[in-house]
Amino acid sequence: MPMHRNTLRPIIIAVALTLAACGGKNTRDDGPGSTRIPDLPGDAIPRPEPRGKYGNGRDHGSGPEYEVFGRRYFVMDSSAGYQERGVASWYGKKFHGNLTSNREVYNMYEMTAAHKTLPLPTYVRVRNLRNNKAIVVRVNDRGPFVSNRIIDLSYAAALKLDMVKAGTSLVEVTAIGFDEPQGDRPTREVRPAQAPLVSTPSVRPSVTPSATPVQIFVQVGAFGERTNADRRLAVLSRSGVQDAFVHEDNASDRTLYRVRVGPVADVVQYDLLVQELETLGISDPYLITE
Repeated sequence: MPMHRNTLRPIIIAVALTLAACGGKNTRDDGPGSTRIPDLPGDAIPRPEPRGKYGNGRDHGSGPEYEVFGRRYFVMDSSAGYQERGVASWYGKKFHGNLTSNREVYNMYEMTAAHKTLPLPTYVRVRNLRNNKAIVVRVNDRGPFVSNRIIDLSYAAALKLDMVKAGTSLVEVTAIGFDEPQGDRPTREVRPAQAPLVSTPSVRPSVTPSATPVQIFVQVGAFGERTNADRRLAVLSRSGVQDAFVHEDNASDRTLYRVRVGPVADVVQYDLLVQELETLGISDPYLITE
């Protein structure tokens, strides 16, 4: 859930009050209710923008960072190369008209979003992995500070992805950047994890919604040796993780044995699985669609 405050460093108590309802919010109460819904806008149109004066932590000295509930977050130097899959949520009328972290006014009918570490502003493409619908939004806020959530969408953005009723959805978020790659992209962890760079994505038209059901799996390891994959599979089996299997990938010169779990039915099942994997020391699982 976004923070909606003037600065990122102080006022942790105010942040706690803002976030008190996060995670288990009743989405029906956060929508427009009986109010007439304006015509939905088109996607946000990416354009070069200077880094915002507010919402980016400290840009000099010890680095752009801020702290919430005793956890420190580091704002990325660049959005270039960022791509992540995980859970999206949305926020609506409870914050409609409030200030975002970069001191703009939040409008639930605009195509905007909140993110913990992307520079403000950043344009991102968000794709619903379940139905393949995609949108482009402008990130101008901080959050969501809820476990296992990577982005918080405006009501309009969530409506266009067909995720308002459920409240959450499994998505892919890709930055549309205008700056040069800096080397890392963040994962669920606070500190960035080393990952190969990808080329700066271009603005593409919305993807055609999938006509057939999409199956989603969670990948928890890729190994060059089958014995290592079987070892990971045994760990999952002993812990009670069901529906785990080894997928043999022969697409490249060297066969990879990918350990996967699924298919995953919904966000609730995904959250429970991630919690179980964390107890086993398995971090940063990756969502796969088929």
